[in-house]
Parts: sequence; C-alpha cells; structure tokens
Amino acid sequence: MPELPSAAAPAIASSPRPAPGTARPRASRVAAASLVGTTIEYYDFAVYGTASALVLGPAFFPSGNATVSSLAAFLTFAAAFVARPLGVALFGTIGDRLGRRRALVASLLLMGVATVGVGLLPTYETAGLLAPVLLVTLRLLQGVSMGGEWGGAVLLAAEHAPPGRRALYASIPNAGPSLGFLLSSAVILPTLNIAGRDGFTDWAWRIPFLLSTVLVVIGLWVRSTVSESPLFTPPTEASAAAPASRFPLGTLLARHPGRLLLGIGAALGGSAVYYLTIVYSLSYGPKELGIPQNTMLTAASVGAAAGIAVTLPAARLADRIGRRPVMLTGAVGCVLWAVPMYASLSSGDAWVITGAYTVGLVLLALMFSPAAAFLTELFPARLRYTGASAAFILANTLGGGFAPLVATWLNSRWDSPLVLGFYTGGLCLLSLLCLLALPETRDHEFDA
Repeated sequence: MPELPSAAAPAIASSPRPAPGTARPRASRVAAASLVGTTIEYYDFAVYGTASALVLGPAFFPSGNATVSSLAAFLTFAAAFVARPLGVALFGTIGDRLGRRRALVASLLLMGVATVGVGLLPTYETAGLLAPVLLVTLRLLQGVSMGGEWGGAVLLAAEHAPPGRRALYASIPNAGPSLGFLLSSAVILPTLNIAGRDGFTDWAWRIPFLLSTVLVVIGLWVRSTVSESPLFTPPTEASAAAPASRFPLGTLLARHPGRLLLGIGAALGGSAVYYLTIVYSLSYGPKELGIPQNTMLTAASVGAAAGIAVTLPAARLADRIGRRPVMLTGAVGCVLWAVPMYASLSSGDAWVITGAYTVGLVLLALMFSPAAAFLTELFPARLRYTGASAAFILANTLGGGFAPLVATWLNSRWDSPLVLGFYTGGLCLLSLLCLLALPETRDHEFDA
C-alpha cells in the first residue's frame, strides 16, 4: 500500500489553492450547500427506513408471518445499499471527470424523483406483484443516488476549506444523516399522532415521501449557486504528470486496493451502530419487546441530536491533534458501549433507553465526524471523489445496509437484544483495528 506523505509536510498544504486571478469561494456557503443536500438525501432514506419498520412490510409484502413480512421490507431496504456501488462508479466518474458540483446536483435530483415515486406507489392490495417490483426499482434508484452523495458533499466542503480547518468543514455535511433522521421524525411523529396508527398504515405514510418534493427543490436551488471545487481539474487541463483517469474506479482498485479496504473497515462499525439504532430498533423494540413506538423514536431522536452537537467540536479537535486520535477514541467507546446500549432495551424504560442511545450516538459522532476528512485525504485529487465515496459507501453497505437483515435473523435464533450488542461490538472492533493500521492524514498534501 503506497505511503502517505510525511506528517512533517507544512500545514498550509492542507488548504486548497485557487487558480491564479480567482478569489476563494466562501467556504461556509459551500459547506452549507453540502449539508443541505446530504440532509435531504438522508431524510429520504430515513423516511423509507422508518416506513419499512412501521408499514411497508404488510403494504407491499403481505404475509401471515410478521417476521417474514419484516424481512422482506428490510431486504428491500438493503437493495438500495446493493445499488450504491453502481452510484459510486457513476457519480465518481462524473465527479472526478466533469466536476463535483454536477455530480451532486444529479444525485440529488435522482433521489428526489425516486422518493416521491415511492409516495405515489400502489400497494400490493391494489396492484399485486407489480407493487413490490416498482418499490424495489425505486429503492435501487435511491441507492444509486446515495452512492454519489456523501463523497461528493464532504469533498466539495473539504476542497473549499480554509487552512487548518479541513476536518471541520468536511464534517458539516457529515451531520446530514442525523439531521435527515430528525427531520423525518419531525414529519412522521405528528403524522402518526394525527392520523393514528390505522390511518398512518392506510394512507398517511405517503405524506413524508411526498413532502420530499419541497426539500429537493430547495436543495437544487442551493447547490446551483455553489462554485466548482478549486482543486478540480477538467480532463482537458490535466497535466501529463497527473492525467485524468477515464474510469476512476478501475484506477482506484488497481493502484490503491489496500488503502481502500482499510478505509472500508474503518467505517464499518459506525455504519452498523447508526442503522441498528436509527432503523432496526424502531421495529424491534415495539414488535418484539413491547416498547411504545414513540419511546423508540424519541430515544433515537435525542441521541441523534446529541451526536449532531458533538460533530463540529470533534472535527475541530481533529484539526488540532489529528484524525486518528479522535476516531480511535470513538471506536474504543463503541466497542465497550455496544452491549450496554442495546441491553438497555430489555429495561423497557424510556429514560434508560434514551440515555443509552445518547451515549452511543455521541461515541459514533467521534468516529464519523473526522472520517469525512480522513477518507478524502487517503486518495489523490484525481481519484478522491471515487475513493472517498467507495470507502464510505461500501462500509455503509456491508456494515449498515445488511445490519437489519442480520439482526432480524440473529433475533430469530437468540431472542435477546444482547446479540445486537455483540454483533455491533464485533464490527466496531474491526474498525478499531483498521484505524490502527492506517496512518495519520492531517498534514497530507491535499491538492496532490
């Protein structure tokens, strides 16, 4: 695996250099645009995840067995993760060859169309087998979109960041997953309370999907006002020393396979923590343990809000002392806290569950906040969109996309929330080992 440049490189090298005669774009505006788009994308994903836990199984996959119905709904949830690598290849090529901004606008538009489409679908009762086929198709389109979103959003913010603040600016769009979940909860909870469980199951579940139209229009407008990254070099202007790759993913796999695998491993455990907490437990708690639905949504929402509060301070600390110390602290904490966090579900107590989830999602923020800069710094500029996206998205697919399926199977064999903790803790331990194998990247020559 090629070595990163020495940590003795000058700190000023961490900042992008605008082209001669051009002014540096406002980094804060770029970061805000990245956050808006990521929040919308994860709102769409969170709405589907919550709906799959509450409604979509019976509506699109009717079965006399509740476990089979839930498995089918979560399998459709996982289908979007399977499609994410295609999004990495597609939007990575667009982002590394045609520009970061073009890729981000296209990914957001695709997500909006797919999400609104889910809200308009007929159910199995109305359309028969066509209904789940259409649902899976739209989920695949959502997955393709997500394959290009995260890497592009953090990359655009990082490449505009002022000197010494790359982790801080790159972490801003990293708050998007938790903000998207909170936004989805802010829509779903009132809708559930007003329509009631029967009304929500019958028709009101469509409302959060259809409201995505407004959010996507706002996001497209914001992103259209942002300038291209100062570090992006169009293929026609690429130098002979650093030519643009026609297929960046192929070049990445050929030249940096070790770094890619370790990057995937570093983000694997955190992905499992996020999706088991934000998606799976919303179904598992009420159905298997009799915990009220509002209790689970509230616990996850409070934990997500606490994680957001920690995101920027953790990133600022990573700019000062390095990415690895902060991420390693979060990884160790997640390994040790995984079992107590999910064991709290056995208590059935809202305060205990909320407290346990809050600690867990704060530790997750320590792992993920610097990861935005860390993963982008692992790869050269001409492969950075594809490299960062591939590492994060494949970790999300393996650690998060299949986590609800694995958890459902585990709980069908061992009926205890402790198995969730052991499963998650094992993945977090793997992330810890991968982080130990990777070098510090804070002073990496970023425009190389």
